Amino acid sequence: MKKLQDKIALVTGGAKRIGKGIAFALANEGAHVAITYRDSADEARETVRELEDYGIRASAVHANLRQPKSIQDAVAKIAADFGRLDILISNAGLFETAALDKISVEQWDAMFDTNTRAPFLVAQAAHAHLKATHGRIINIGSLGGTHPWPTHGHYCTSKAALHMLTEVMSKAFAPEISVNCVAPGMIAIGDPSAEYEHFARKTPMKRNGTVEEVAAAVLFFATGPHFITGQILGVDGGLGL
Repeated sequence: MKKLQDKIALVTGGAKRIGKGIAFALANEGAHVAITYRDSADEARETVRELEDYGIRASAVHANLRQPKSIQDAVAKIAADFGRLDILISNAGLFETAALDKISVEQWDAMFDTNTRAPFLVAQAAHAHLKATHGRIINIGSLGGTHPWPTHGHYCTSKAALHMLTEVMSKAFAPEISVNCVAPGMIAIGDPSAEYEHFARKTPMKRNGTVEEVAAAVLFFATGPHFITGQILGVDGGLGL
């Protein structure tokens, strides 16, 4: 039997990029997978079709994670459709480059609404369902949450807050729910830019990471001992050292 056979997993922002890779990894271990999307309807439909090729149930639900009611409605629909919820992956995130002295209030709020407030609200909406199944929450943080990048001040601060939120939730939601965080470094998606090659040279492992490696770290928390909680796992090839 596969490690996540017949478990129900929700991946926010699961239509593409890292979220899609996580969804595939969960499905490959037997989990039924729901994903949320905001603007990527076509990609979400295609991802669902590909997920169903694993022989599991899959669905895509529209959710604007900056709107609390949209979050509540999406989580309620997924829990009702699948009958339960075992694993929540808060993956959806916003990334932006901006000089610190030029960041507007709107940019700052959008970053925190997506990267920090949304994982809190999704976890809050899913809490009763996860408590009933002794489930798991896995947040997707960032190396930027532990290292200050001067051209990404609002992003770094929002991810640092998500790391702290992970630790707070791990205590508040114990003992029924384990809460952990995967913090990727530079992850190559598609053709690497010159900037990414620069980081690869600085990384002790001499390369950037892959989506599959981030997904493997998520699977560790999804399938490993429930006793492990409150941990921030870097997937950065040593770049943060």
